[in-house]
Amino acid sequence: MLLSTLALALPLLAAAQGTWPTDLVGTWSTKSNSTLTGPAFYDPLNDKLLEPALTGISYSFTADGHFEEAYYRAVANPQNPACPSGIMQWQHGAFEQNTNGSLTLTPIAVDGRQLLSSPCDYDKSVYTRYNQSEQFLRYSAYTDPYHNIPRLDLYKFDGSPMNPMYLALTPPQMLPTTTLNPTTVASTSTPTSTSTTRKPKQRRDLPLTWAASAQAGETVLYHINAERLWWVGLAMTGVGGLLYLGPRRMGVQL
Repeated sequence: MLLSTLALALPLLAAAQGTWPTDLVGTWSTKSNSTLTGPAFYDPLNDKLLEPALTGISYSFTADGHFEEAYYRAVANPQNPACPSGIMQWQHGAFEQNTNGSLTLTPIAVDGRQLLSSPCDYDKSVYTRYNQSEQFLRYSAYTDPYHNIPRLDLYKFDGSPMNPMYLALTPPQMLPTTTLNPTTVASTSTPTSTSTTRKPKQRRDLPLTWAASAQAGETVLYHINAERLWWVGLAMTGVGGLLYLGPRRMGVQL
């Protein structure tokens, strides 16, 4: 009787606590396969983000409920397509699959980092902490019929799909899953004191390019390649022209 009761209770307990699906385990990356989680994207010892060769998105998941994500994106500028912005984001933490099949990602709040660069508007990039919990309505992991490799489709909280990702590494390539940049230290005012002192939110103005830093005599912590962003903007302008002129050449009124 006791064994049968335990057999019924264990699945309910697991459902209440959430699960960690094994088909998510590994490091996944978008098609460029250039942006990957791990030490090649974020250096916690020197507290700096490392720019990949190409834009992209990467997620890593472990079998015991840890995740890490890396984003490197170019953001279009509708008013001036030749001047896009660049943004890099990194965070890690815990994840679980809920009873309705959705995924909840809860980052370690003090560890996340974001670098925003807008070279046509500002001389320096802005480096801040980043903390954004995520909810995916559902996911699908399967073998891509065209590339014949494992593929991961994540669907945002509203059901819209993200760019497909493909399995790049297994086991996953990740930094340590514990807190890397704690911001609280125990007070030493009295031996019995339990109060803590919190450092202010980290925010640095970083030189946009090595050349600008050298002229200012500063130490570069990180930069996003402005020339690369310019080429991305030029490509966006070209694609926009094709989308506008192509239908008109065929007699289609827009």
